[in-house]
This record gives sequence, structure tokens and C-alpha cells, in this order.
Amino acid sequence: MRVFASWSGGKESALATYKAILWGYQVSYLVNFISEDGERSRSHGIKASVLDWQSKAMGIPLVQVKTSWEDYEENFRKVVGKLKLKGILGGVFGDMDLEEHREWLERVCGELEIKPILPLWGIGSEELLADFWSLGFKAIVVATKLDQSLLGRALDKSSLNEIEKFGCHPCGESGEYHTFVFDGPIFKMPLEVIPGKKEKRDNVWFLEISVR
Repeated sequence: MRVFASWSGGKESALATYKAILWGYQVSYLVNFISEDGERSRSHGIKASVLDWQSKAMGIPLVQVKTSWEDYEENFRKVVGKLKLKGILGGVFGDMDLEEHREWLERVCGELEIKPILPLWGIGSEELLADFWSLGFKAIVVATKLDQSLLGRALDKSSLNEIEKFGCHPCGESGEYHTFVFDGPIFKMPLEVIPGKKEKRDNVWFLEISVR
């Protein structure tokens, strides 16, 4: 089955995409939602051009969709409708335990007549992160609501210990932190991440990054 992967550039979307491939799905597109001005991803604040480089390193075409949060569902429906015309029959999503997200996906995908595929659903945080690391994925923290000192840190056991001190979800499922994956088994070549300035927007710290 040819499918798309809902893509943020972070750890869950990368791991879910890889697991879907292992399950026999053909991931033909990455779908990423960006700000209305086309500059950055909606959730992680990563430059659209950096995500394009990421998709090229993986060898999977990237479809970027401009949207506001208010128009998200409408634009989701539009892009999936276009992908269905290209033979896409399912979508891969990195959700792991937020029931309201799953309910939304099942409702909207059902109405669009595509299959929602959730390879990470029900996996505990410790197991997910252990799996992520054992497979050879590498990521850095690019956004956080916690403390700006986390920005630019490799996502490893040391940084995870710091994150857990805040008493939040270890995987940041409520947006406590976001990551950018630059290497792993779905990459044809690793990326070198070049950190830039730190900036606070809407009570979230973001790290500007470029890649080569």
C-alpha cells in the first residue's frame, strides 16, 4: 500500500515512518504543515528549507502545506484528497497516547476513506526512546517550553534526565519539547546540523538551525 507520512521532522514521525516501512508500507510522500508565510513548520518552528533538505537526505518527496491552526483540518483534507489522486491509500502518524488525537485521525481519515496507520500507538515512553536510540536515530532539541538550556542538546539519556526533572511527559507529547532528526536508518546520508540563534516566541524557546 502506498501511503504518506505526517511529518514534523522530529523523533516520533521519523520512528513511525521507519516502522511503517518495516511493516511493508511504501511511504511515497512526507506531508508537513508550515506557517502561512511558508517560512517554518507549524509545530517545531523549523525552517521549511531545512525540512526540504531532510527529505532529500531520506530520499522521500516532501509536500509542504501552508496553513493556520484554524484551517488545519480543511487543509489536511485538501492535501490528502490530492494525494489520493496519486494512488495514496493511507497515512502514517506518530501519535502514541493522546486519545483526542487518535479520535480526530480516525474520524477525518475515515471520512476521507484512507487508512490511519499509528505504529507507535500504545508504546510506552521508555520503550519508544530505547527503540529510537537502538535503531541508530539521532536528534537534537530545537524547541521547548521548559528551559532554553535544552536547545541544541542531543536527545540522549543525559538530556532526557534533565527533561524528566520538569515532571513532564518524557517524549514531550504535550509540546514540552520538539526535536529534529538528522540521522538514522531511513536516511541515505546523515545531515550536519549547524545551530544558530535562540528566540522565544509565544512562551516557547526555538533554536534556529541550518544543515549541510
